[in-house]
Amino acid sequence: MAMLQAQILLVEDEPAQREVLTYNLQAEGFTVRCAENGEEAILMINEALPDLVILDWMMPLLSGIEVCRQIKTREDTRHIPVIMLSARSEEVDTVRGLETGADDYVIKPYSVRELMARARTQLRRTRAVGAGSTLTFEDIVLDPVNHRVSRNMQELKLGPTEFRLLSRLMERPGRVFSRNQLLDLVWGCDVFVDTRTVDVHVARLRKALTLYEDGDPIRTVRGAGYALG
Repeated sequence: MAMLQAQILLVEDEPAQREVLTYNLQAEGFTVRCAENGEEAILMINEALPDLVILDWMMPLLSGIEVCRQIKTREDTRHIPVIMLSARSEEVDTVRGLETGADDYVIKPYSVRELMARARTQLRRTRAVGAGSTLTFEDIVLDPVNHRVSRNMQELKLGPTEFRLLSRLMERPGRVFSRNQLLDLVWGCDVFVDTRTVDVHVARLRKALTLYEDGDPIRTVRGAGYALG
């Protein structure tokens, strides 16, 4: 089964640095979205949650430190790892960056290969934490070990496909998954299934989730796909 490409938000106001990092991240197999300043970064995070943020400290409009602070104080984004880039090499600056919530701190000038390695490390840590653990979103609880799902403490009956579909959505609340991405994650890239099949199983999942409770937690994003919340 194919793993979904990790989505990285690169926040860098220097065009040359942004171009070099984008090229290298894409060469590593990552999907890259770019923001030129802190305010744009926050808007892009609100649109779709990334798997990792690589964030420059010194930027116009909103500093990297403030962007990091906002990411780490929000319930829906605090799980996203942040790598801070900075020309500030003093120990006090490194400490300040980490205390703000940054998961790693890289001093300029840096080795691109080292930065790629650090990005992979952060993504591995995030996936390891989520592997096999109970997932919770609002009043929905999914137990992957015992294969159980409940909403507001009412146990739900899901088929194996709906269970896998819900678990993928709950791993990244707020993130929009395309139908093709869900096909790869739930059915596997080596199985031919029409994208309309995704719509059928999403409809079944919605029916199960709203059996005892009002309010559909699955959001349809026109022309893009589906998201939880």
